[in-house]
Amino acid sequence: MTARTQWTEATAAVEQAASILIVTHVSPDGDAIGSLLGLALALRERGKKVDAAVDGGTPDFLKFLPGAETVRDRLKGGRWDVMVSVDASDEERTGVCGAFGRARSQRVINLDHHLTNTAFGDIFLVMPEAVSATEIVYRWLVEMQHPVSQPVASALLAGLVTDTMGFRTQNVTAGTFGIVQALMAAGAPLAEITARALVAKPYSLIELWKRVLPSVHLADGVISALITQDDLTAAGIRDVTDGGLVSLLASVEEARVAVVFKQKSDGAVEISLRSKPGFDVGQVALELGGGGHAQASGATIPGPLDAAAARVIPLLEGIAR
Repeated sequence: MTARTQWTEATAAVEQAASILIVTHVSPDGDAIGSLLGLALALRERGKKVDAAVDGGTPDFLKFLPGAETVRDRLKGGRWDVMVSVDASDEERTGVCGAFGRARSQRVINLDHHLTNTAFGDIFLVMPEAVSATEIVYRWLVEMQHPVSQPVASALLAGLVTDTMGFRTQNVTAGTFGIVQALMAAGAPLAEITARALVAKPYSLIELWKRVLPSVHLADGVISALITQDDLTAAGIRDVTDGGLVSLLASVEEARVAVVFKQKSDGAVEISLRSKPGFDVGQVALELGGGGHAQASGATIPGPLDAAAARVIPLLEGIAR
């Protein structure tokens, strides 16, 4: 989807709303939670009643962010005047919370920065050129003339830091650092956020990697790994995650594309994709019913693991040549 920013309509919708729901994508990363919290905190500062929810709640590594304890892991009731979907390229990516919210909300605002966005919803704040969804939230707050508080700034900076992998992606511009400067001036601690959201890992992830690394395979420019439910259970991890393994695999010099297949408890398989510049995994993710960026994307597809790998790896070999 091309850029479409209906700032005036979006602002009017939330100002007129008595109740607002904010959701994001399943298996949320730093940008998903950062944009969810940053917007929720800011709207609450404006006196709005805001619910924030994502399937499974806030991941452990992001629970240090202000307001993380207010994110609900499921929705059992309620109706809302407006639902805001942040950092999700399509409706399916918002999971059970998103489906529940859409069925009980009068209007949906689609706030996203993925080129693969499917243009769902009623009002659009879609900027594929933005480095993160938190950048769009920041720009919306500027349009609202809403002062950015320290809690809001910290949440937004977490999204910028994580989605740019510490400002190392090709879409980072001088304007990105202008936003970083503004958020730091508002009190966001860059060093702490970088350490806690991007660098620090619990030992359980090392235990997971110990079990998973024997499955790593490199051929025709594609490096892959498989994570089973047994692997997650043995490592004591409740979330379906690779703990950043896909990024580690993508750093291998001989690899052009990296993929990690993660088995969910229901038998479906989450795939995480990364690539070197010049190799577009976003289109493969879109073909599989997911979405994302050229260098970082994902999708959820039917299992079992071996069948998922047999289906996806040939597609990736096609773009890795």
